[in-house]
Amino acid sequence: MNITVCGTGYVGLVAAVVFAAKGHKVVGLDIDEAKIAMLKAGKSPLFEPGLEKLMGESAENLRFTVDYRDAYADADMVFVAVPTPEKADGSAELSYVMAACDQIAESRSAGCPVVIKSTVPPGTNARIQEYFDEMADGCANRSFEVVSNPEFLSQGTALRDMLYPSRIIVGVQSEKAASLMRELYRPFDAPVMVMDLCSAELVKYASNDFLALKISYINEIANLCDVVGADIENVAAGMGADPRIGEKFLRAGIGYGGSCFPKDTKALHWLSTCHGHEIKTIKATIEVNTAQKTLLVAKAEDRHGSLAGKRIAVLGLTFKPNTDDLRDAPSLDVVGMLRDKGAVSVLFDPCGMPAFERRYPAQPGVVEYAESARAALAGADMAFILTEWEEFSSIEPEEYAALMGAAEVYDGRNVYEPAAFRGSGVRYISIGRPVVE
Repeated sequence: MNITVCGTGYVGLVAAVVFAAKGHKVVGLDIDEAKIAMLKAGKSPLFEPGLEKLMGESAENLRFTVDYRDAYADADMVFVAVPTPEKADGSAELSYVMAACDQIAESRSAGCPVVIKSTVPPGTNARIQEYFDEMADGCANRSFEVVSNPEFLSQGTALRDMLYPSRIIVGVQSEKAASLMRELYRPFDAPVMVMDLCSAELVKYASNDFLALKISYINEIANLCDVVGADIENVAAGMGADPRIGEKFLRAGIGYGGSCFPKDTKALHWLSTCHGHEIKTIKATIEVNTAQKTLLVAKAEDRHGSLAGKRIAVLGLTFKPNTDDLRDAPSLDVVGMLRDKGAVSVLFDPCGMPAFERRYPAQPGVVEYAESARAALAGADMAFILTEWEEFSSIEPEEYAALMGAAEVYDGRNVYEPAAFRGSGVRYISIGRPVVE
């Protein structure tokens, strides 16, 4: 098929590359001319393992443009994969989706399936269908059928998630659309679950919010472990051995971030309250995660009182490893708090520093940037580990002592086994586990 993908962010670019790899002719469309120039040169604007390589291998089936009329003219199917960021009230911003629909309707002399891959609140696809029906104005040849096809990609593993999905959710209004989507996804070894539009939309929110709830729950249990003297690793292992619960997303830490969980929990909370049906567990999930991001600062203040003048190495800025994404990363809150408390933050991240410096410009004695993790640790009073990059776990406990002197390590991702720090001369504080003096 000839497929046009509107939006070349994580979802759109990964989808475009994978569809091209499966033999379809794909056009990637974006309004960002600099991004499109990079893509035309064979360079991925995203840090996503394996993506640029597969993009090169699929180049003969893949092209990129900023010209929406050209992109939509010959498409057999259009995928909309544009951002739906949160508004100030927590609701989803749908203006980018509607702008794409405007351009689709404007550019096409004949209708085609329009597949909404962007995360949109339940009921949105039905409203988009009403919009296209109005634009068609009774002309059967300009009939657009809206399909819901939510994505379940995780940054850092997005390519694998697209190539080998656990399931493919498709919301349709006709058997014709269902057959088309089954054919599109036939080369993928995954069940295609066909349902109505609204249910497909809600599957996305319900899935993400359940995982966010699971993270916040284990973090609450970890905080209780700190109070009663239990070890969260033992508790989580015991819980995860129950197949009804499972071990995934039971890693305690300083909270979730990224492009999905924060905005999707807020969007579902907003949607439910608008319908007079508050989901109390989602409200609690948001509150717990907000508080969890400040946990390391609170632990340091409990010990030292004031952090003014303290030199603190911050290891990890992105919300997770193997991405350069800073959206809702705990580091944004932590560095802001340390600055306000008069501490000196010395930052290092393998990928996230250029974008972070645009938020927090270098300022000697306030916010500084290091060339390596070990350079950040040199002369620091304490270290905060905020992202579980593999290179951080390669630093031996004795190195902290040698680089920092009277060293304190606050491990916000439980990267290390506490036993490794015994006898090292380093005070090791983690989440939900006993302190090693």
